[in-house]
Amino acid sequence: MQNKKVTFNNDDGHALSGLMALPESAPRAFALFAHCFTCSKNLKAATNIARALTDSGIAVLRFDFTGLGQSEGAFEDTNFSSNVGDLLAAVRFLEEHYAPPQVLVGHSLGGTAILQAAADVPSAVAVATIGSPSDPDHVRHLFSGAERALRDEGLAEVNLGGRPFTIKRQFLDDLERHELPTAVRSLRKALLIMHAPLDDIVEIDNASELFVRAMHPKSFISLDKADHLLSREEDSLYAGHVLAAWASRYLETEGAAAKPGSPDTGDYETAALTRIDGFRTEIIAGGHGLIADEPASVGGTGAGPSPYDLLSAALAACTSMTLKMYASHKKLDLESATVRVRHGKIHAADCEDCESSEGRIDQFERELLLIGNLSEEQRRRMLEIADRCPVHRTLHSEVKVRTVLADT
Repeated sequence: MQNKKVTFNNDDGHALSGLMALPESAPRAFALFAHCFTCSKNLKAATNIARALTDSGIAVLRFDFTGLGQSEGAFEDTNFSSNVGDLLAAVRFLEEHYAPPQVLVGHSLGGTAILQAAADVPSAVAVATIGSPSDPDHVRHLFSGAERALRDEGLAEVNLGGRPFTIKRQFLDDLERHELPTAVRSLRKALLIMHAPLDDIVEIDNASELFVRAMHPKSFISLDKADHLLSREEDSLYAGHVLAAWASRYLETEGAAAKPGSPDTGDYETAALTRIDGFRTEIIAGGHGLIADEPASVGGTGAGPSPYDLLSAALAACTSMTLKMYASHKKLDLESATVRVRHGKIHAADCEDCESSEGRIDQFERELLLIGNLSEEQRRRMLEIADRCPVHRTLHSEVKVRTVLADT
């Protein structure tokens, strides 16, 4: 990912500071990212999400709203409407200097602003929110201790995220002017809502309200145990990779599977290319582009799943497909099959049913979540069928890997 500093003016003439994250090859699409309330473009979560999107070939513009970070203007003169205006100024910048954005992403109140602005961005085909309020008025509780001073004196100093900010009464007045339910209902773009069930800043009910209001196509992704700011790197990278995979469904895909710089598969179906400067690896598998990496703890960047993660994914996917095929054949009432896989190494001496008795062996723990009206006997049979998955059988059979040197 290459970060390029950019500057553009909003409608009030203030210079807004931005970062354009560009993939190593020609971008397949452009995205606009809006950060959370009083945050900045340099928030770690925003950086990781941009990295995940660029890994899939999507360039990302993120910027500081007026009065925040390195952007000009006074924060106390801003409000929700001005944030929406800043977003539309960023859209114009992309249109003039790069390409109109097809993907719009917003975190927290930035996501609420993205939803409000989306109607004025005809190029956008996919809109995503992360931990976003279902109404801009949600932020009012942040000023509860100062609301009387705002009403009586017109301004007050409040503490937000451990930092003092001056807020004017016009900020509260502006919140009441927006009809977000109408904007969401008439969005007419693909919508992805991502939210953490344990978010104690913006409760999960906000995601439910947004989802109910929106028209299809709409999707919801749980961010599991993440906090509101996606403070853990693995949470923000996960959100970014899921977002990239989802957005790709709505982007023009011609020529996107194998982009410049991707490995040449030659006469094979799969190829992987790792450069000398790290573990990040570009993969082409069955004509589809993937990224593999190692976590930061072992020298990688966490830009993608590790090789063992991919192997676990192959086992999980093969198992769930096998269960689906069996259920269809037997006409079982199976709604969905989720397969969870955990890989690890254990001491052979601790394994009662292993042939080896020395050293360490690989162990895959597999859990099946079967949703449907199934009897206990049918569930037990499905447990047996899982072992018939072709990848499972390959892992248990004799395997040979023959390696040759290619001509350079």
